[in-house]
Amino acid sequence: MRRSNKMENNIKLVAVDIDGTFVRSDYTYDISRFQHILAHMKSMGCHFVIASGNQYYQLRDLFPEYYDELSFVAENGAFVKDRTEIVFTANMPKDTVDFVIDVCRQYPEIQNVLCGVKSAYCERGAVSKEFFELTNIYYHRLKWVNDFKQVNDQILKFAPTVPEEKTYFYYDVFMKNLKGRLEPTTSGHGSIDLIMPGCHKASGLKRLVERWKITPEQCVAFGDGGNDIEMLQYCGQSYAMANASDDVKNAAKYICPSNEEDGVLATLEKIFM
Repeated sequence: MRRSNKMENNIKLVAVDIDGTFVRSDYTYDISRFQHILAHMKSMGCHFVIASGNQYYQLRDLFPEYYDELSFVAENGAFVKDRTEIVFTANMPKDTVDFVIDVCRQYPEIQNVLCGVKSAYCERGAVSKEFFELTNIYYHRLKWVNDFKQVNDQILKFAPTVPEEKTYFYYDVFMKNLKGRLEPTTSGHGSIDLIMPGCHKASGLKRLVERWKITPEQCVAFGDGGNDIEMLQYCGQSYAMANASDDVKNAAKYICPSNEEDGVLATLEKIFM
């Protein structure tokens, strides 16, 4: 998979999903190996972008000593940060927020997370303490509230969790009920994000591409889930992980080793070193 020097030197952005892509299943990665690769990328004028459905505060904690050197497309494109500067935050209208809350309350088995700029929120009485504690692993700023409709924050998205075997049943429920208001996206396994129309990882990358005056052809992306497809299609070079679903593999130009095999790092070494 080694590229010519001409192609190597032309890559100006590398975007990676986190879960199932950059980190192993135990949420670790080879820090020293990555920092060595990152130094090479920086010397070539290439930006490293974390592109994930997860909360920014959780993502930055994966890179505690150097997150200000990286850029982030978090919350599936609803929060975009260029190193130390926030570039974009989605702002869901209050009537849409209330409408989604009412839809979800019709299905008591939905365990919902309301995601804002300042924090994420769980509603007392609607989810269990165990769900809150599990969610806190992925949302490092998470608070209990008594009523979602009373939250005073700029809302980025909803992140409902449903029974895994009903993931695509609820995906269809949201598609039907929220048409024109929000768009559902999922990587399966019971996790669904409800995002503003046109707000996804590719739209977040596009904001950075335009800001940095580069082109999609100069971008490389790695992903494994359905919410990575737009990003993989947007970037000139794209890699699906070996552990990705078939629809994700069909959206990418190449397949690389799995996240358990450090596939992202192995591929970046072949590209940049």
